[in-house]
Amino acid sequence: MNTSRNRYAKTGLLAIAVASLCVLGSGCSDDKSASSTSTAPGGQAASANALNGAGATFPLIIYQKWFQEYKDKNGVEINYQGIGSGGGIKNITAHAVDFGASDAPMSDDEMSKAPGIEHIPTVAGAVAVAYNVTGLPTGLKLTGPVIANIFAGKVKSWNDPSIAALNPGAKLPAVDIIPVHRADGSGTTNIFTTYLTQVSPDWNSTIGKGKSVKWPGGAAAKGNQGVAALIQQTNGAIGYVELAYADKNNMPYAVVQNSSGAFVKPTIESTTAAAAGVKLPPDFREVITNTPAKDGYPITGFTFLLVYQTGTRPEVKKFLQWALTDGEKDAPANGYAPLPANVQKQALAAVDKLR
Repeated sequence: MNTSRNRYAKTGLLAIAVASLCVLGSGCSDDKSASSTSTAPGGQAASANALNGAGATFPLIIYQKWFQEYKDKNGVEINYQGIGSGGGIKNITAHAVDFGASDAPMSDDEMSKAPGIEHIPTVAGAVAVAYNVTGLPTGLKLTGPVIANIFAGKVKSWNDPSIAALNPGAKLPAVDIIPVHRADGSGTTNIFTTYLTQVSPDWNSTIGKGKSVKWPGGAAAKGNQGVAALIQQTNGAIGYVELAYADKNNMPYAVVQNSSGAFVKPTIESTTAAAAGVKLPPDFREVITNTPAKDGYPITGFTFLLVYQTGTRPEVKKFLQWALTDGEKDAPANGYAPLPANVQKQALAAVDKLR
């Protein structure tokens, strides 16, 4: 027991170190408002015509690609701080940025504080259950209930019978499991915990879902990039990150059982399958985890840009129109699935109404 506590303590210190790092184009906290006069990456002051945004790290890789490409083609600089979905919601509510970003739809209470806000879906992404266990290759099979028990602290070792039963023949070591979760308000956490509430009644009744939850233990880091780094540096770790981060860092990740009973690897194809045919409500505020798609990866979600229906700068509207058409073509190469045709049409119609 003391060994386990010491390991968690060491990992917690590492989490603090990781959380203190800033990635190019991203911030370090979801509690601080991003100034509309923020500096561009590299420390240069943003021009008066620049657009400023803040929020989710889930889509950060594709957004960085889009912002650079849009600048190259149109001469418009877009400064974005990846501070987590909670920070994005806070900043757009405070009118501190031109747009926010979140993978978690805003709650009714949050919407009441930001009347006229609009959710614009941009891409879909998979939340990979990544791990780092010496000698254990990628492709470990896990079910939703087992994942829930791991993050609830009930499955404590990698050679636990519940994991072994799903992976006959696998050489599972007697190594402590160290769950890694987000330290900031996170849309990725919202997608992940929404899925866990759907597959585990116990998780639903004790921990629940949201951008932040009361984790029973483990280690924490800020941003998808922070969680990915902490997993890579900790033997025995398991955590959840957007697929693009797992692939970019060559991280092993689990094959997860979907609602049809199939074990599905997170890929662009399985993400696309999960999102295909989904009908979103008029305000887009829905999490699409655990869809009935036979070939769909179950921990899949849309990510949104948050703008006001009135008062949005014309250049934001132009960017959104570009992103939802030409920009969608960049999604697969960067680890995301483009919007299904029906969702894309619905999103473009919403953008057209911005004033």
